Amino acid sequence: MLPSGEQPVELHAPYFAGKEWHYVKECLDTGWVSSAGAFVEQFEQQLADFTGMRYAVAVVNGSAALHAALLVAGVESQDEVIIPALTFVATANAVHYCGAVPHLADSCERTLGLDPGKLRRHLQSIAVLRDGACFNGLTGRRIRAAVPMHTLGHPARLDELAEVCADYRLEMVEDAAEALGSWYKGRHIGSWGCLAAFSFNGNKIMTAGGGGAIVTNSEPLARAVRHLTTTAKVPHRWRFVHDAVGYNYRLPNLNAALALAQLEQMPMMLDCKRRLARAYQRAFEQAEGVQCYSEPPQCRSNYWLNALVLEEQHQGELEAVLELAHQEGIRARPLWTPLHQLPMLRDAPRMELATSESLAKRVINIPSSAFLIGATRREAWNS
Repeated sequence: MLPSGEQPVELHAPYFAGKEWHYVKECLDTGWVSSAGAFVEQFEQQLADFTGMRYAVAVVNGSAALHAALLVAGVESQDEVIIPALTFVATANAVHYCGAVPHLADSCERTLGLDPGKLRRHLQSIAVLRDGACFNGLTGRRIRAAVPMHTLGHPARLDELAEVCADYRLEMVEDAAEALGSWYKGRHIGSWGCLAAFSFNGNKIMTAGGGGAIVTNSEPLARAVRHLTTTAKVPHRWRFVHDAVGYNYRLPNLNAALALAQLEQMPMMLDCKRRLARAYQRAFEQAEGVQCYSEPPQCRSNYWLNALVLEEQHQGELEAVLELAHQEGIRARPLWTPLHQLPMLRDAPRMELATSESLAKRVINIPSSAFLIGATRREAWNS
């Protein structure tokens, strides 16, 4: 049991060691705390530079980012959107916000993300290409897009998934909520689809308190996202004219100030995260019945959350391991309940999901805060 008075080790906690206080105080001192302000534009530009993208649009959270990205990618009511069954429920929620239908696909054990081979075989069996579009031959609905999610910060096999999407006339929108600071084949994730969505929630590798962003290399798509997330207001000095149903999704300047200070520290935090991952890998190298998950080939992962993977013969022990960890003050957690096992998605169209079901019974996330290794004091981080 955790000794009296000792604090538990959280799964992932934010760490503020840069100019957060200074930037937030500037917002308070000047009164620029809402969705207009210099920090919003500064953060968007620096995020675009960091990811190597041409455009970034900051919004209130990752769910809003993915919702807006799907709408701008052309997802319409009653379309189907392919998403992994093994993902946080927000991926499916964003599809539902569009009035569309999640179509659940299986994951790859080596990447934890969408399996391009299984997806291709599934589409070969159910898809009908007609008039330049892809339709589900079983439901009659159009399959409009696919959303690879980069699980725990590890990139999915994006080039192969892009090929599948091109062959079946699907838009690819990356759910990069967990993957800021991850690269696939030398390119930052987010650049393989037409748009990508990030999250800056309090438990992410960097945080704005909440916050999210959409990135793209397309000027028309960036302009459409910015318009849609600003209540579709036509620019004018005083008149309120709106030319579509829009959303009040823009990131407040106060949050952007926090985000900018965090983004400035990303190289340091990524270095700490990778050193922590290597320490875990060494610690579990000789352990029996469990492996410490490492980044897939040709990837440079941010290791947002480190993961232990139980061997299949030990999958029935997951709950006991989690109970013991929590008794010892270690805030470990499992992966998410596979989406097809949630009540609102039990009837969703899907392929066979054996790998997703297996991983959900075997993966344990362990504490991964950047400050768990290396410098632990503000003065050391700023030196």
